[in-house]
Amino acid sequence: MPRYRLTVAYDGTDFCGWQKQEPPDPDHPDRRLILRTVQGVVEQAVRDTVREKVLLIGASRTDSGVHALGQVAAFTSHPDPALGVGWPEDRGTDKLVTAINGKLPRDVLITGAERVDDAFDPISDAVEKEYTYTIDSGPVRPLWDRRYVFHTWHELGLERMQEAAAALVGEHDFASFAQINHGRTTTVRTIYRCSVEQAESPNSGQRLVIRVSGSGFLYNMVRIIAGTLMDVGRGKIDPASMGEILASGDRRRAGVTLPPQGLRLEWIRYG
Repeated sequence: MPRYRLTVAYDGTDFCGWQKQEPPDPDHPDRRLILRTVQGVVEQAVRDTVREKVLLIGASRTDSGVHALGQVAAFTSHPDPALGVGWPEDRGTDKLVTAINGKLPRDVLITGAERVDDAFDPISDAVEKEYTYTIDSGPVRPLWDRRYVFHTWHELGLERMQEAAAALVGEHDFASFAQINHGRTTTVRTIYRCSVEQAESPNSGQRLVIRVSGSGFLYNMVRIIAGTLMDVGRGKIDPASMGEILASGDRRRAGVTLPPQGLRLEWIRYG
C-alpha cells in the first residue's frame, strides 16, 4: 500500500480555498452544495488516475483566493493488478505526475511526487512553512498580474517596514495578529524569519515582498502581519510599537487584514 506525497501549485483565484466544502443548499435544505476547491479537484484527478477512491490530505488549508507554489498533499494507494486499480510503486512517480496533470484544470499543477513512509502526515509532520505577500504601491495599479499582488496608492517606507518585521521574529503570543474566533487552543507561534524585500515592479511604482516563515500560523495571521507592515510603511503605525502590539493581545492594535490575492504559500519543510 504505497503512500505518495504530492507537491501542488495553484492559482487560487477561482477556488473556494484548499479544503473540500459541501455547505447546505439554502434553496434546498435536503441537499448540499459542492464548492470548487483545490482539494476536491486534485483528489478527483488522483482518483481518476489510480481508479480507486483515495483520500487526499493537504498540509495547509489556504483560503479562497490564496495561491500556492509548494502545497503538500498525500494519499495512500491500494494496488490490485487483478482489478486494474491503484498505483504500484514500480510504475514510478514521474508517470504518476504526468497522469494526474493530464486530468487537472489549467489553474492547478502537480510539480512533484515521491514515495513516502506509510505513516507520513502532511499536517503534523511539517516543521516549517513559508508564505509571501506581495504589495505594489504607486500611481499605476497592476494589470497583468493583478491576481497575485495587492495594490495601494500610498508610498511605503521600506526601512520602517523592515524594522517592524524584525520585531516579529521569535516565539510570541500572536493573538493580536489572528482573526477573532480563530478556533485554536493557543496563539503562541514561532516565527523564524520575517523580512520585507524590494522586488522589480512591471509598473512605475514600488513592489515589496513580505516573506514570513514559521512553525505554524493562525487564521489570517500572515495577511494581518502584511496589513500591519503596510500601515507601518504608510506611517500610521510606529515600527517601535510592534513589541507593544504583540504584548497587548488586542487584535484592534494591529493593522488591517489584507485581501487574499497577494498571499502565496511558498514551501513546506519536513524533518
